[in-house]
Amino acid sequence: MPFEISGASADDVMLMAQWATEEGWNVGHTDPLAFFAADPGGYLMGRIDGEPLVSISVVKQGAGFGFLGFYIARPKARGKGFGIKIWNAGMDLLKGRNIALDGVVAQQANYKKSGFKLAWNNSRFEGPAGNAAPPAGVSLVDARAVPFDKLAAYDRRFVVADRDPFLALWIGLPQRASLVALKGSEIVGFAVMRSCPASFKMGPLHAESPEIAASLIAALAEKMSPSAVVIDVPDFNKAALALVEKMGWLQVSSSARMYTGEVPALDRAGMYGITSLELG
Repeated sequence: MPFEISGASADDVMLMAQWATEEGWNVGHTDPLAFFAADPGGYLMGRIDGEPLVSISVVKQGAGFGFLGFYIARPKARGKGFGIKIWNAGMDLLKGRNIALDGVVAQQANYKKSGFKLAWNNSRFEGPAGNAAPPAGVSLVDARAVPFDKLAAYDRRFVVADRDPFLALWIGLPQRASLVALKGSEIVGFAVMRSCPASFKMGPLHAESPEIAASLIAALAEKMSPSAVVIDVPDFNKAALALVEKMGWLQVSSSARMYTGEVPALDRAGMYGITSLELG
């Protein structure tokens, strides 16, 4: 069976997202468009006899980081060594960088063998949005109405590198809504909710307080009318965990943020929900 690895097309990335959803990852309907824009050369597809069956994403972030995701082998391609071949090809593309991933429980031992070390766990919580008004002095506005350089500077506090092409699409694609919390002219919160095959996802959810986070969740749900919402909450943010517990949400899964190098310095206090398990 001839096996060939090549750079992925935009259509291939859409297919990867479909596979991921079939694996239960519940990728947002328009997420792949932003994913591809983040680094069009950061996706590999493995084909057996010309049929796409194995994938990985290795998206470069800034000068020294990279994020690995979409590591998927279709059922009929498993157990034949194709997965490790595309893994090695992907890792080669990120050689010399500090590489991160959000690992599912079943694969974490394998990731450790490749030099990944645990930084924290993300717990996925699901529940109803509830009702919460913003605190006094805080207003919520459409993220697309905020000067982009100001939004990007705020977002940069929570990620390892600028991600402007991705962020520009992430706030403006169809089937999603995005809001910024303002206190005067200062950004004190930012969140995006997008439509998914199952429960709608929030991410990112950044906020200066639990009250601001709760108001962003409620306001976005009012715009999107989801039956339920999921958020991937980093376990170091005790205020975020207390918020979802107070809202009565249930934990439905978990993943591990892992790095091959040093854990980057991020604004942990403001991280109530990560953007995505696919790109961090």
